[in-house]
Amino acid sequence: MKKIIADSLCEAQKALEQFVGNPASVDSIEAAALIMTECLRAGGKIMSCGNGGSLCDATHFAEELTGRYRGNRRPLPAMAVNDPAYLTCTANDFEYDVVYARSVEAFGKPGDVLLAISTSGNSSNVVKAAEAARAAGMKVVGLTAEGKTRLQELSHVCICAPRTAHSDRIQEIHIKVIHILIELIESGLGFC
Repeated sequence: MKKIIADSLCEAQKALEQFVGNPASVDSIEAAALIMTECLRAGGKIMSCGNGGSLCDATHFAEELTGRYRGNRRPLPAMAVNDPAYLTCTANDFEYDVVYARSVEAFGKPGDVLLAISTSGNSSNVVKAAEAARAAGMKVVGLTAEGKTRLQELSHVCICAPRTAHSDRIQEIHIKVIHILIELIESGLGFC
């Protein structure tokens, strides 16, 4: 067991070091935070979506903005597309590929931001959400892994974790990025 633990921690450390060592990582996080901060400053909102663990990350991002992160402040307008009744209704009546796009079409406005999370960068429903966001005049921030992907092509800013053998390492980078984005948004809006 100790070998599995040590190997797993070393693998996670290696992925994080690779991410930190890439200058594009810091630049893309900063650019994404500026887009999100400007959106909120102008009275817009941030929507977020993803599948599986990425939906959990999208939800965590939204609840930290509407609730609180490290300190008390006013709630910030953010919403994850995560309502089970909505998701299953839309998937049943249409198809799973459009569950996020239809929500973006319903609630997204010009100047809003979509945080689209996909470890592969090619999840069809997340890609369609990014397409819908662009069509609505929204900015798209992609959170994915390195390599040419459809999400990267559709994103105004794309933050790319190192591509690893398993998606859990990518997700571990994503949650670190999400926390940094929240910290930068709060700082940019003068809350800390």
